[in-house]
Amino acid sequence: MKIHELKRVTKNKRFTVVGRGGKRGKTSGRGGKGQTARAGHKARPEMRDFIKRMPKRRGRGKNSNLSYQEKPVVINIGDIEKAFATGAKVSPKTLVQKGIVEMTAGKNPRIKILAMGDCTKKFLISGCTVSAEAKAKIEKAGGSVK
Repeated sequence: MKIHELKRVTKNKRFTVVGRGGKRGKTSGRGGKGQTARAGHKARPEMRDFIKRMPKRRGRGKNSNLSYQEKPVVINIGDIEKAFATGAKVSPKTLVQKGIVEMTAGKNPRIKILAMGDCTKKFLISGCTVSAEAKAKIEKAGGSVK
């Protein structure tokens, strides 16, 4: 096979000439005349007027309805039962020391104790939020909540 014997795989495309032809002539895809046909056109969005009138809560972004307060770390009585001995003091500081909870931003986290699990040991709980059911279980076992 020689170069002059080669044949094309695809045939040449033939364009049918329609109207005045060309791809970006006359209005160049901008439609008719007026504001939208001009360079640098900015049609004022209708919604902007309503948005401008609404009061703003600055600096909150999309999460404007979320609380500023950090949510507490939830711990069950069963976890405390396993980690602490009878008569132990349970506080955010001691929970961090035992490795049950991690510090958040260099501070001891807020903690809430829930009633999942059994409580047979006596605990002295301070500095934690305790659910009503958990408090009843702790006091029944002889412990106290401050």
